[in-house]
Amino acid sequence: MARIIVLGGTGYAGGHIAAEAASRGHEVVSIARKPPVEKTDGVEYVEGSILDLDGIADQLEGADAVISTVAPRADMADAVPDALQALAERLTGTPTRLGVVGGAMGSLSAPGGPRLYDLGVPEEYKHEAEVGIASLELLQASEPGLDWFLVHPPKVFGSWEPGERTGSYRVGGDVVVEDSEGNSYISGADFAIAVVDEIEKGAHRRERFTVGY
Repeated sequence: MARIIVLGGTGYAGGHIAAEAASRGHEVVSIARKPPVEKTDGVEYVEGSILDLDGIADQLEGADAVISTVAPRADMADAVPDALQALAERLTGTPTRLGVVGGAMGSLSAPGGPRLYDLGVPEEYKHEAEVGIASLELLQASEPGLDWFLVHPPKVFGSWEPGERTGSYRVGGDVVVEDSEGNSYISGADFAIAVVDEIEKGAHRRERFTVGY
């Protein structure tokens, strides 16, 4: 059993990850600035923020994995890279793995590139895409003592297309995952399976990977 901390654990990705981890018997702590409307059995809910690491230091201590699912929206729009950098520095040299949910736009469109971002991003999604890319770059530049992974969801991933749990997913390395018809999608529940599988198996050390159907 692992002790797993989910930052932003009441959001779409974070909520699914916390629920999946708890269903497997892991010790799960969901940290968010506001409590959820509905709570998941087996998940401990703590009010806190990635912006105040000292305030959640007791929760981070001894964790096997800390998963950041914090999105650069609203008052967090410009805060995520610096907050993630501070978190990465705090975990460097410890046995705690840092997992980050990135954006789809940082993944490659084909082996060798270009990135999805380089093919064009609608203006309303551009900032979030750029923060996701910056997050990947700071992890790649981190000290060797940080054990991290970043997972890119497919093109369609969010509460507007929640889908169902099928128990299946595919990993695409650096390349965005698409099906035979060019669709790029995964449900929140199956995305969470991929993340918790990575926590348990450690297949991607200091690297990113993509998932989808």
